[in-house]
Amino acid sequence: MKLIRELTGLPDGLRGGALTIGNFDGVHLGHARLIERLVARARAVAGPSVVFTFDPHPVRLLRPERAPWPLTWTERKARLLQQLGVDWIIAYPTDEALLALSDRDFFQQIVRDKLAARAMVEGPNFFFGHNRTGTIDVLRKLTSAAGMELDVVDPVAIDGAIVSSSLVRELIAGGKVDEARRLLTEPYRIRGIVRHGAGRGARIGFPTANLAGIDTLLPAAGVYAGHAFIDGQRWAAAINVGANPTFGEQDLKVEVHLIDFHRAIYGEPLEVDFLSRLRDVRPFGGVEELKQQLARDVEAAKGVADPT
Repeated sequence: MKLIRELTGLPDGLRGGALTIGNFDGVHLGHARLIERLVARARAVAGPSVVFTFDPHPVRLLRPERAPWPLTWTERKARLLQQLGVDWIIAYPTDEALLALSDRDFFQQIVRDKLAARAMVEGPNFFFGHNRTGTIDVLRKLTSAAGMELDVVDPVAIDGAIVSSSLVRELIAGGKVDEARRLLTEPYRIRGIVRHGAGRGARIGFPTANLAGIDTLLPAAGVYAGHAFIDGQRWAAAINVGANPTFGEQDLKVEVHLIDFHRAIYGEPLEVDFLSRLRDVRPFGGVEELKQQLARDVEAAKGVADPT
């Protein structure tokens, strides 16, 4: 993966290509359309396709109280973009100096001086520079004056709604992972480290991996079908997001039952895809009633995750 986190000592192969700038959170179908055009434009100018993104999102510095939970972490974002054909991903460490650059200074210092871009590809609602004064019209004038090509790519609409990171975030937060999956290039994924839990699941025949350190948006409370990834292998999974009301617990937890998996994985990293929502979280009358429901959840999750 060609992921770079600084602009000093750039390899020669990164300069002189087609460039797009943005957050690309979630990497959805709108992003995919833009990247398709970027790759084609890079081919036309006989240079690399380059994505310049930010880590963290600028709003985390400018208005941290309004910063949304991200949909992807940087390495996953880079992998998803690479799968779409991007040659280089720059995840630039967002700082005050970068945010203070005017639109023209940003264009000159980043686009021209550092990256020597020969073409750019953006969406119609692209903004750049201090206080977001750089609009797509400003960019059109700057690229024209520099003798560069600029492609403005229309957004993607599905069922009359514009596909955006905000829409995906709204669906995920509402537990509508099935609908969000239609808008994304890959199923929605979280990651965490497996920690010790109360151990009740193992005692009743449904051991779970309890995830800690999750750094992206959590779906709404519920039981989900999905996939779990560990040691490079994929396992069908039933995922519980929420409290455990049957045992009087109110703390939010993420518990993942890896179906037909038999190994302790405490302290190991685990990634989890959400494919479909199965049901709400609810209390049960006792352990036997809970076991019966968990057995149904596992069968339902297997049907979604491994339909064959």
